[in-house]
Amino acid sequence: MTEAPNQMWGTDATATFTEVDGAVTVFAAIDHCTAECVGIHAVKKATRFEALEPIRQGLNEYFSGFSASSADGLQLRHDHGSVYMSDDFQSEIQFLGIEPSPAFVRQPEGNGCIERFFRTLKEQLLWIRRFRDLAELRAALIEFRDRYNHQWILERLNYRTPAQARHDFHVELEVAA
Repeated sequence: MTEAPNQMWGTDATATFTEVDGAVTVFAAIDHCTAECVGIHAVKKATRFEALEPIRQGLNEYFSGFSASSADGLQLRHDHGSVYMSDDFQSEIQFLGIEPSPAFVRQPEGNGCIERFFRTLKEQLLWIRRFRDLAELRAALIEFRDRYNHQWILERLNYRTPAQARHDFHVELEVAA
């Protein structure tokens, strides 16, 4: 965990299935401090450009948008998958001011925040519901992200939701100032 939101995000991918599209990939990004899902995206073909979509979503919501140096000071924890280690992905995050923070090889616990989120996502959505196509899956993922961020109570956040933890951090920061 980090001491404040937007210091480190973790990103990774998992696989699922739709009836029409077959095997598909779900990319997500999580804030290490608040455990918020800052972005989530599903695609048929997993590319380095698609892997950036959850980061784009998070930058648009929590930073000044998707532009040069817009995320100065943010670290991005990722594994050594080819989409994350590609020159295009690394160049793009560096353009945004994001410092790469790759997890140790063959050590998934190094990216444990996103791995724990994916476990919850699978147990609460992907393993218990069938999806007709990518559009239906994407709609369900957005609904899950909102429900998770605003209703999922986490012990490590002192029994608060991720959104409450972010709100409380900002209130505490204002009081300290």
